[in-house]
Amino acid sequence: MSSAIPEAKPLTPTQWMICFIAVIGFAFDIYELLMLPLIVRPALMELIGAAPGSPEFGMWVGRLFYIPAFFGGVFGLLGGWLTDRLGRRRVLTYSILLYAIGAFAAGFSTSVWMLLFFRILVFVGVCVEFVAAVAWLAELFPNPKQREKVLGYTQAFSSIGGFMVAMANGLAVTYALHLPALHLPDFLNFFGGTIGEANAPWRYTLISGLIPAIPLLIIRPFLPESPVWQKKKDAGTLKRPHIKELFATKNMRRTTIVTTIMFALAYGAAFGAIQHMPRIAPGLAEVQAQSQEAGEQATAKALSEGKPADVAQKAGGVAMRLKEQNIIASLTKFQEIGGLVGRVVLVLLLLKIVSRQRVIRMFIAPGLIVMPLVFAMALTSNLSLSYVGMFVIALLTVGQFSFWGNYLPRVYPVHLRGTGESFAANIGGRMIGTSFAWVTSTLATVAWMPGGTPTSKLAYTAAIIGFLVFLGGFIASWYLPEPPKEDLPE
Repeated sequence: MSSAIPEAKPLTPTQWMICFIAVIGFAFDIYELLMLPLIVRPALMELIGAAPGSPEFGMWVGRLFYIPAFFGGVFGLLGGWLTDRLGRRRVLTYSILLYAIGAFAAGFSTSVWMLLFFRILVFVGVCVEFVAAVAWLAELFPNPKQREKVLGYTQAFSSIGGFMVAMANGLAVTYALHLPALHLPDFLNFFGGTIGEANAPWRYTLISGLIPAIPLLIIRPFLPESPVWQKKKDAGTLKRPHIKELFATKNMRRTTIVTTIMFALAYGAAFGAIQHMPRIAPGLAEVQAQSQEAGEQATAKALSEGKPADVAQKAGGVAMRLKEQNIIASLTKFQEIGGLVGRVVLVLLLLKIVSRQRVIRMFIAPGLIVMPLVFAMALTSNLSLSYVGMFVIALLTVGQFSFWGNYLPRVYPVHLRGTGESFAANIGGRMIGTSFAWVTSTLATVAWMPGGTPTSKLAYTAAIIGFLVFLGGFIASWYLPEPPKEDLPE
């Protein structure tokens, strides 16, 4: 690329269309991932009949969080390689279709193994989509400031996706009983079994994951390939990507190792702490009191209508669960608004501050204090403080995710961009980082962990894990290489 900085030009209709598809991808990959914390509790209670806090329940929570992430990391790395070999557009579109169809099918799960299988498909699609979208957008805008803005603001829609899934879950909780009962589609009959709670809100929440496939199928024929990648391919100068190149030189080795570690620790904060909030919040006294009140009102109403006592009690139990899920959905909305603010703040900082080490530490350093305060104090004692705490900790954690979307394209050349990004994002973030969900779930069951109830033990465990991963990220940030120039490396 020329040493002169290209002029920032207004976006063309084609560029707007590409940004629109990237926005859909970014929004719905987080939408799909954040479904699990919202639905895992009611889904497991139906599919395996285990009580929250029991060893079997904890084991399956860990499996549903980590096994899909493991497969996502492996196939995501392959997807990054395919992005460099086959092009950004093709890989992006098929990855979105994969996770949309996987989420839809998961809503009809008749067993926990079926749910696990389709969550694996969802994770694979999500892991591939992020890498392809970032590479595509980065190569579309040669002007560095414009590129930072586009990458930053499109990634901000990831948090919009988190907000949307919280709203979708809230709508499902409110209206699922009024929707048609679900039946196993013919194309899923080979899984066997029957659907238990045919109007369960968690099922409709999963089914809503099909939404991103609709605009994609309409727009895909009009999408062009990355001009930078296509130019090299047409000229016959596009090199074959090899993973060993990520470690070929001292500088490349340091870049790959440090970014992978820091990506893993950022995901460790999300999966080891933040995503456990829906299982922690039900332990708050205020949540229990509000749920109990809703249950008593529903029971009394049913009895006043002349319904049998057992039917009235069942109605009360349903009302209690729905109230609890509504509060969790509300907390999740505050959390996702915080994440959105964090992504916007990240863009503003990148445009003002040259040092990338300094920018990332501005998110990590406060988290060393905020993380234990939110999980060890707010989420064990006060619902109102929990709203504030989840907003702040999401701001500090999610802002880091956008940082990597802007940083990684600047340190890998065209033929290695998808592979390099994929190694850090999928091996580091999705495979290693998400394993902290299993770590937290496991440690929360040990006898020496503080807390008198399963939810409080989980909260204290999340506080410890959250602090440790932020500490590790702070230390690693001092070794993060600064990108050598504003231009993308060829």
